[in-house]
Amino acid sequence: MMEWPVPTTLKKLKGFLGLIGYYRRFVRGYGLIARPLNGLLKKDKFEWSEAVSIAFDKLKVAMSTTSVLALPNFSKEFVIEIDACRHGRWVVLMQSSHPLDYMSKALDSTRSTLSAYEKEMLTIVFIVDK
Repeated sequence: MMEWPVPTTLKKLKGFLGLIGYYRRFVRGYGLIARPLNGLLKKDKFEWSEAVSIAFDKLKVAMSTTSVLALPNFSKEFVIEIDACRHGRWVVLMQSSHPLDYMSKALDSTRSTLSAYEKEMLTIVFIVDK
């Protein structure tokens, strides 16, 4: 994974994102990390910037060093950890301090202006829908 070449076309970027997107639940904060790369898919022109390069490198590291998810034990208590920032929200489903699942999503420009409480409420709705 660490040797993956920098995508030089939109098609190559889609291929990279398609591969790692399949494993997104194993990467904490995937939606936020991948946001600059996904933003590039929405543009008319393929322009590789410093922010996109940093996101690409972070995703390669995250995919290479991701933590092992535990299996749930339904006789034990579950803990849901949520957080939100200006650009996104994320959730960690845990049990006995071990992650069971990661979920994250970047926020669009409209939702990024909401207060922290509103973003966290959106995060709760996000996880209930999942």
